[in-house]
Amino acid sequence: MNHLRILIMTAVEAERAAVMRGLDSYKNAEVRIAGVGPAAAAASTATVLTLAGVTGGLLSIPTEDRPVAKSFDLVISAGIGGGFADIAPIGSLVVASDIIAADLGAETPEGYVSVDKLGFGASHISTEQKLSRRWTQALQAAGLAASHAPVLTLSTVTGTAATARDLALRYPGVGAEAMEGYGVAEAARQFNLPSLELRAISNTVGPRERESWKIGEALQALEQACTILTEVLSS
Repeated sequence: MNHLRILIMTAVEAERAAVMRGLDSYKNAEVRIAGVGPAAAAASTATVLTLAGVTGGLLSIPTEDRPVAKSFDLVISAGIGGGFADIAPIGSLVVASDIIAADLGAETPEGYVSVDKLGFGASHISTEQKLSRRWTQALQAAGLAASHAPVLTLSTVTGTAATARDLALRYPGVGAEAMEGYGVAEAARQFNLPSLELRAISNTVGPRERESWKIGEALQALEQACTILTEVLSS
């Protein structure tokens, strides 16, 4: 798989730096800042793919002042995030099996209804299953706590125990939540590219107790996971 050229999008510079340290000298990866939230992530990812001359997307139109780079084969959203304690404790890793826009829908008297059920689109994007499972297994084989589970994307991250319980009931087996994965994956989908998402868990989904967050440890886990990714891609 070492011929795969990958684009990795992170929300902020600290995540990008951790990913770059993990990738080390791996030559077939480009790491860019996506910004915070699904809209910024989608726009940033689509822009990078357009300027790289990736074919298949509606916006893939190179111009004379924007040189065409080699196309990408895979797009990854990577960073830290909140974990659902039963699946992903603090310090662990979640490789997404599915990327879900968890607040893309409507509230009704009967409860939340996703955009899928409303008939206006899709809130689920499946990741590249073979590679996501291989990455998870490689992380576990290296002695890291890792899960292969759905990851939620929300524009407003969870801040109460009640919302955390509701999300866990709505999406059984969910591992983590963050703010960019669906935006990155949707941009990739528009360009007919497969996607992955990785979350290193810095905090438990629920009440925002910042004093208990382990951001440094999560960034270290993110770095380790990207080191393992290069081994998976090179095997």
